[in-house]
Amino acid sequence: MSKVKAFFMFHMGIILLSVGVYFFKIPNGFTTGGVTGIGTILGNLTPISSSAWIWILNIALLILSFIFFGKGTGAKTVYCSMMYSALIYVFEFFIPLKTPLSDQPFLELIYAMLLTSIGSAMIFNANASSGGTDIVALILKKYFKMDVGKALLCVDFVVASSAFIVFDIETGLFSLLGLFAKAFIVDSVIESLNTCKYFVVITSKPKEISDYIIKELHHGVTSHIAVGEYTHSDRTMVHTVCKRIEAIRLREKIKALDPNAFIIITTSSEILGRGFRSV
Repeated sequence: MSKVKAFFMFHMGIILLSVGVYFFKIPNGFTTGGVTGIGTILGNLTPISSSAWIWILNIALLILSFIFFGKGTGAKTVYCSMMYSALIYVFEFFIPLKTPLSDQPFLELIYAMLLTSIGSAMIFNANASSGGTDIVALILKKYFKMDVGKALLCVDFVVASSAFIVFDIETGLFSLLGLFAKAFIVDSVIESLNTCKYFVVITSKPKEISDYIIKELHHGVTSHIAVGEYTHSDRTMVHTVCKRIEAIRLREKIKALDPNAFIIITTSSEILGRGFRSV
């Protein structure tokens, strides 16, 4: 992924996360875990707004992160946490909301989960996070030997369950539904963003196909001689990996260069290495 595209995806993720939280989660009291959920609860119980609580909590957790982990706190996570908190505050200043945008809480939950999940996935895909309860989970792992995933689920479950007490049963049920839906959507989006295609091509035109892959798609190629047991003839087997958007181009090019080529295309959820994500 180019630096420009990575920069755009990272910041678009922050924007989507902020929009989903401010316009859909906070007005409805959806406390689906995280700092956002805690901020929503505290904003309802105190005179201080939810956006201000999110800002305060994120700063406090970042300070804890520096205390417990030192410089291990990534620069991207610090930047993302501050940008996310600032955007929520800006939205509140320029577009104050006192009530939900509609009278359809389930519809708003769908938008809240889609926007925040896609935003979080784009941020995670950039090897960053929005901070928050991720830091609490890492502290629990370090000092209580808990698995990060379980620790995060425990923290978020407690926050989401608080909606039953602070708001009402309906909001609590929506919050728990949103918590589990978000985990599924985030994983699905990350997998979709990283999906690649693995090509195995048996061809009599290996040089032409390899040249196209190397010069036009800028990907590596591995090839070797293969013997067809049915035809008892030698052919060359070409292996390569490309991004999903490039797969159609490559398939059409192979068809044009060698109509008799035998092509196997499989989907890979993630490819690590040069030209793709770093190891």
